[in-house]
Amino acid sequence: MTTPRPIETWLTDMDGVLVHEEEPIHGSAEFVEALKHAGRPFLVLTNNSIFTPRDLRARLHRSGIDVPEESIYTSALATADFLAEQRPNGSAYAVGEAGLTTALHDVGYVLTDTDPDYVVLGETRTYSFEAITKAIRHIEAGARFIATNPDPSGPSTQGTLPATGSVAALISTATRRKPYFVGKPNPLMMRNALNRLQAHSETTVMIGDRMDTDVVSGLEAGLRTVLVSTGSTRPDEVETFPYRPTRIVDSIADLVELVENPDSGL
Repeated sequence: MTTPRPIETWLTDMDGVLVHEEEPIHGSAEFVEALKHAGRPFLVLTNNSIFTPRDLRARLHRSGIDVPEESIYTSALATADFLAEQRPNGSAYAVGEAGLTTALHDVGYVLTDTDPDYVVLGETRTYSFEAITKAIRHIEAGARFIATNPDPSGPSTQGTLPATGSVAALISTATRRKPYFVGKPNPLMMRNALNRLQAHSETTVMIGDRMDTDVVSGLEAGLRTVLVSTGSTRPDEVETFPYRPTRIVDSIADLVELVENPDSGL
């Protein structure tokens, strides 16, 4: 086996790695500061399509984590990038919030309720029967079905909430049309992130808390992967998967030294 190349670039999930809701995870602020001090290019990736990068920067900042706005990449941005490549200056009927609609506007898309090229489903806390019905009818009329991510549920302070994947399943059942999911675990999001940083897969590491999204998408994009034990996948569950991360650590605090000494090996 060849010796791994030194780590030059970092990608990391947000929820479960850097924060739990509004609470910072041990070592997250120190990790980000180490990246900035070392001049390492990095992106914080999230399947959350509700918020814009500016919103998420403010959220992280309230948690004591100072991430630049340009270092946050959401599934909404990845979806907008994908659509801009597939059909430049197209049109979409979007079911989602500001994170999604802003991203689509920024790539030149027209948001319309009249004969859209795409139905784009994102996450929202206010799914309405009317909006879902319109989405179904547009798809039946020939609109292509895109969803920002396949996550079936998400957390809240009150308990589990239905997320994009669950609503996508409802629409799929009604239309018999499956969406194309852009966000993790689609490795497309990883490749877009690498392109944004002008980075190479062989010198990039992906950090995540989920084997079925973060680790598998990093692996399929050719990255080294680190699973932290502060989120969804417990260390004892790793052996139930047919693939493994490059390393398992207790928390992101264990990676600060690796940022400062990238030749120490992973």
